[in-house]
Amino acid sequence: MSGVLRVRPEERVAGPTTPGMTREQAVATDGLCAGFVTTEPGMVSGWHHHGGHRTVFYVLGSRFRVELGPGGSGAVEAAPGDLVLVPEAVVHRESNPGTDVASAVVIRVGSGESLVNAEGPGSG
Repeated sequence: MSGVLRVRPEERVAGPTTPGMTREQAVATDGLCAGFVTTEPGMVSGWHHHGGHRTVFYVLGSRFRVELGPGGSGAVEAAPGDLVLVPEAVVHRESNPGTDVASAVVIRVGSGESLVNAEGPGSG
């Protein structure tokens, strides 16, 4: 890339899918991808991890709950303005415990597949 790139909302494309989440990809280069995710109120995503990618998301609207560990025993809740870091290969799922659509800007840095759907923690 030889300059500054602007991606308007209507230019985002469908991103990798996990049940319960809508991902839109804005930028995808070698080692970096960035986009937008939404989750409907009360929705719980499928278990997944992001392979060799570190994921940072910035919550814009409503709330996200990130569950991890055996049976989802560990959890982090994030509200608008919060940043969340999910390390490489951590099996997790997101849910929206709020009453409005949850939305976030997502940035991933790493290599390999950026999404691996899984059965649950410990299933790889």
